[in-house]
Amino acid sequence: MPTKSTKPQPLSGEALLVKFEELSDLSNKEKAKACGYYTVIKNGTERINILKFRNALIEAHGIHLDGKGRKPKRSRGGREASYRVRVQSNGNLLIGAAYTKQMNLQPGEEFEISLGRKQIRLSQVSATPSEEA
Repeated sequence: MPTKSTKPQPLSGEALLVKFEELSDLSNKEKAKACGYYTVIKNGTERINILKFRNALIEAHGIHLDGKGRKPKRSRGGREASYRVRVQSNGNLLIGAAYTKQMNLQPGEEFEISLGRKQIRLSQVSATPSEEA
């Protein structure tokens, strides 16, 4: 019986899809075990990891349910930038620190606001020579 140290790594990606097709006549538990999705617990019995197996199959098909690989790094807690904002009850439109940090903006930097038909454009105002001195 295999032990944890000799157990092969679970298959993923294209290798998992190929093996899954080869094993079409087996049950889901047998397929999961053959693809490496099992663990041997203390008393020596095997535990099939069906959920990990199914999640790996979903990811192998190119569907990422948890967004792995796309999340921007966050320095600390809080919500991440969604690139959508709502007008607040007092009529203000708050951009938020997540955007200013991402753009490396500093306090005091100025922007020019221009209105379009259904858009608001912020353009950073460059410092004039008299402001730099």
